[in-house]
Amino acid sequence: MSLQNIMDMTDCTLCPRSCRADRAHGEPGYCKETAELDLARAALYHHEEPVISGRRGSGAVFFVGCNMGCIYCQNYAIAKAMSGQHVSPGRLSEIFLELQDQGAENINLVTASHYLHIVIPALERAKAEGLTIPVVYNTGTYERVEAIRALEGLVDVYMPDFKYISPRLSLALSHTPDYFQYASKALAEMVRQQPRPLFSDGSSEIDCVDDADDPLMIRGVLVRHLCLPGCGEDSRDILSYLHNTYGDNIFISIMNQYTPMPQVKDDPDLGRTLRQEEYDAIVDYAIGLGIRNGFIQESGTASRRYIPAFDGTGI
Repeated sequence: MSLQNIMDMTDCTLCPRSCRADRAHGEPGYCKETAELDLARAALYHHEEPVISGRRGSGAVFFVGCNMGCIYCQNYAIAKAMSGQHVSPGRLSEIFLELQDQGAENINLVTASHYLHIVIPALERAKAEGLTIPVVYNTGTYERVEAIRALEGLVDVYMPDFKYISPRLSLALSHTPDYFQYASKALAEMVRQQPRPLFSDGSSEIDCVDDADDPLMIRGVLVRHLCLPGCGEDSRDILSYLHNTYGDNIFISIMNQYTPMPQVKDDPDLGRTLRQEEYDAIVDYAIGLGIRNGFIQESGTASRRYIPAFDGTGI
């Protein structure tokens, strides 16, 4: 499928859903959005990995809508387009530059894939007008390869989630039985574009004892995996796949911050937090595989206080 075709908002095939909505004329796609841009927040954010947040914070731009539909979504209000404000393409470029002026370590595009027809020209415009800090693409990774290829030269750090290998889980939890099929190809394209990590101190590795001293990642791929309660087998399969495929060419963030949201409170697994022993077993497995380039989280991260207020700040 050509890039021109997937960017056609009158017959949307931008993501693997291929919902074919006429977003250009106001019909929402599976992502709940038309071709107009909606944002929920644009501000400094301090709760990403240390190599992304740094000391001053990541310039996180939260886009409204999502093509995944995860039943346990942590950002439910914006994923379902229950909040947000219309923003012009020109204003988006201004927001990038304003975040840079505020001292942001980078521009962090959070779930922007269904707006690439706007994001790509907005980035090009902002770079022409003085945007110099790294651009981070923060995605659920249910993406077409053609869409990721269109970002080449614009994105410095790819920060994809890698949610599932099991089609049974991806169907039950995110309505995406083909998640691994698309996510694995999208990730391969990200690594093709950014084949080795590079940090602000010129190194490709992290050897700091204190996270606060970690240099910033300015190029590369940082893959996130959110460990879900009761899904340890799939987590281990994912870590094996990532390490066997990419070795030390990527960084892997093994996350324990799953926070039960009201919509899944009655689920026997998703209605609870991840047990410490579940997480420890997954981390031990990663160490046994030989994963060196990784991040783990301390206890106490499963809290709604890490979910920002989607109140239009910075828009």
